[in-house]
Amino acid sequence: MRDIDLKTLRLLVAVCEHRNMARAAEEEHIEPSAISKRIAQLEADLGVPLLTRSRRGVQPTPAGIALLEHARNVLFTMDRIASDVAAFGSGLRGSVSVCASASAIAEALLDDIASFMREPTNQNIRVDVEERLSLDLVRHLREGAASVGVCWDNVDLEGLQYRPYRHDRLALAVHPGHPLAGKKSLIFEQTLDHEHVGLPPSTAVHTMLQRAAARAGRTVSYRVIVSNFDAAFRVVAAKLGISVVPIEVGETYTRILDVEIVPLTDSWAQRRFVVCFRDFDMLQPAAQRMVDHLVNRAERGEPQT
Repeated sequence: MRDIDLKTLRLLVAVCEHRNMARAAEEEHIEPSAISKRIAQLEADLGVPLLTRSRRGVQPTPAGIALLEHARNVLFTMDRIASDVAAFGSGLRGSVSVCASASAIAEALLDDIASFMREPTNQNIRVDVEERLSLDLVRHLREGAASVGVCWDNVDLEGLQYRPYRHDRLALAVHPGHPLAGKKSLIFEQTLDHEHVGLPPSTAVHTMLQRAAARAGRTVSYRVIVSNFDAAFRVVAAKLGISVVPIEVGETYTRILDVEIVPLTDSWAQRRFVVCFRDFDMLQPAAQRMVDHLVNRAERGEPQT
């Protein structure tokens, strides 16, 4: 098979988005016949039809849909490569792609990154932050799709280097009228008689709570599953359940919602986050400086702003 050129991929994406060869040709400033010829050659090279053509337009075949997803990813990556390299010519000294867990983003990470970017020597460094589940985050780092990751240290970090970052503590968010409200502290097993508000099963917190309940010979009863901590606090405030959350996040919501925070005393409720990467020496200087900044700021115990 011949190499697939980017121009053909770009034309294929345009055709699939417009479902019309003529409109795609107008957008790409090329003749419809030229697009048709390129895509026909691509189909011949791949040995499979990519488009179904009719009087009403075109539709991608199942093979076309599969290629379309890859084409979008390739084009996005190539555009980022061009943008990142060109940025050095305009004085930008680097960019850092960061993947982080929801807990890290909800707590101190964004404030720590903002502190890094406010320093005069870093003002021309661009930082991209993407929320990822811990397992996906680790995979992205191993595959080179991100430079730096920030996550809980209970995930499998084999093949990666890492440095200690911040600590947090899990607690129970309850409505003030709930039977568990007003307690100075709780162990997790005491919460299992009540309905919980939880994060999706794919998250590290969900897995950890299921294991903790199993050790006590119990199960967690979930009344509601939500996608993030903000939604969890709002469901708790609506008196629909209780939720295990980081204390650092809870302190913010107690000021704006009718919820209380009760610390959990279980040993696993004390968590440590790490900053991880494939190889520190292979990171761009901008990424190295960010890693050092995050770690040093955490060591000094500087709080969120």
